This record gives sequence, structure tokens and C-alpha cells, in this order.
Amino acid sequence: MRYANLLNDFAFKYVFGEDCKEANDALKSLLTVFLERKVNHVVVKNSELVKDYSKMKSPRLDLLVEFDDQTTVDLEMQLRQTKDNLPIRFSYYLARLHGSQELEGKYYGELKETIVLVFFNVNLIDNHRMCNTFTLRNEEGLSFVEESQDRMKLRTVEMEKLDLNKPLKDMNEQEKMIYYFLNCHKGMDDSKIKAMVESDGVIQMLEKRVETIWDEGWKKIIEDFQKLHENEERMERQLELEELQKVKEEVQKTKEEVQKTKEEVQKEKQEAKKVMLEATKKSVEADKKVEQMIYKMYEDGFSFEQISNYCSLSVDELKSLIKS
Repeated sequence: MRYANLLNDFAFKYVFGEDCKEANDALKSLLTVFLERKVNHVVVKNSELVKDYSKMKSPRLDLLVEFDDQTTVDLEMQLRQTKDNLPIRFSYYLARLHGSQELEGKYYGELKETIVLVFFNVNLIDNHRMCNTFTLRNEEGLSFVEESQDRMKLRTVEMEKLDLNKPLKDMNEQEKMIYYFLNCHKGMDDSKIKAMVESDGVIQMLEKRVETIWDEGWKKIIEDFQKLHENEERMERQLELEELQKVKEEVQKTKEEVQKTKEEVQKEKQEAKKVMLEATKKSVEADKKVEQMIYKMYEDGFSFEQISNYCSLSVDELKSLIKS
């Protein structure tokens, strides 16, 4: 069993993105199989491997590919588990790629097609299709533009959906290539790999590229790969700390607002209590004045019926008040 593994971002970019005929042929085969369109000529716009990891949030190990009709494809092998939301990440890649086209002095109709083709080994989409293409559509599936003019596409390949036990004779080209990606590290120890290398020209081409990764070279790739992951983990931890600090600040701000609200409520309660006491005092004084007026009217010879007409008390209530 060999060590080379195409599920490694560096190895994937090396096999398909190196500036040589063999890698270019392998890349054309890959794109033909998964984009389901004939690919005769492609140019890798970023064939170099990223070396400076320290200054980048997410060092790019994608392949930026341009077809002869200027269609641009961002090819991604996304395997490392990340806390980032993958669908949102891929949507961002597509928007950034489409928006990077130079349009000064041109019509929007001159924009070229852009495609993000991403491979990942998790199950994100709720269907049984290993490959899915997403475009601009409404809730009922109606395309926003005519199919021939739809120039933004996200093509996903969920490798986890492959049935690894499926007989080789029943596999289509996409399934064969995915099986090879998932198991190429086994080399000829895997019977299906051996059979595909012996009978399938495309897989044979990929095998020759993988074989160029000798053990020492692979160790170097692993070291670079580890540096990449360490940097991404460091950046993720930094983002987590920043997010935690924001949460703490929000909690503190909320506490201060709650305390301020409590103080304001307490002040309002005290004001209300003061107003209530004042109102009660005035009510008592008013009641006393009413009683004094009733006594005076009674002493002046007014009848209970007459007094009742001037106040809210009944005759019986007035009699009880006078007797007390």
C-alpha cells in the first residue's frame, strides 16, 4: 500500500494542476466526466501551490481553470471538516468568481459562464444523486434566465453517496473516478483499482499521475498539508475567540441595560408611590372638606334629601355619618 492520497488538497492539485501535459490531460478527463461536456482545451490559471500560509485565512488549493470559450471553473476538493457553513462558502466562491470578470466597456451579455465544481465527502443534499447542479431558480423550479444564458452554476459531487460495494461493471464514469479518488492510496492491493487501471484509459492516466508522487515527495506534501491545516485551525480558533469576546461584550451590555432598566423601574416605582401618597393625601383632605360641608349644611337646617342632592351620598349614608 502506498501513501499518496488524492483526498489530500495538495495531492489533488498536484495531480490535476501541475503545468505539464499529463496533468492537463487528466484535468480535461476529470472535467469532461463531471461537467458532462466535451473538454478539448483548458488552462490552469493558478497551477502553483500556495506556500505562505501564515497570512491567509483560508489558503487556496483550488484549481482555477479556463476553457477555450473562456468559461471559468473553480475546482475544489473540500474534505477537511470545518465549522464554516459549506453551502454558504460555495455560494460565496461562485459569486466571487462570477463577479471577478472584467466588464468595463462591455455589455452584461458578454459575461462568460462560471462554474464552481466542488468535491466533498459528506452528505449535504437531501436526494440520492451524487452530482447536483444548482442555478438561479424560483420556488417552483422556474429558471430566472433561459438555460442557454444561465452563466452561474454550482456543481456538487458528494462522494459519500457512492456505493463502494457496487460491481465495477455497473459503475458509470463518475462512480469509477470517485471510487478511484476514495481508494487510490490502496494501489493495486484494491481489486477494483487494479481492474480499472488495466481496462480504463482515464483511470490509467490518473494512476500514472499518482505514481509520480514518490514517498519522499509525499512526506513533503503531508508536511505542507499539516501546515495548512494548522493555520486554518489557528484562524478558526482566533475567530472563535473573537466571537466569544463579542458574545461577552453583548452579555455585559445586556447586563448593563438590564441594570439600567431596573434602576429606571425602581425610580418610576418610587415616583409612582410618591404620586400615590400625594393623591391619597389629597383624597383624604377632600373627604374631610366634604364631611365639614355636610355637617355645616345639616347645622344650617338643610334636610337629608337636600344635602344628598349636593353630594354622592345617599340619605341613609348621610344619616349614618351625622349620627357617628
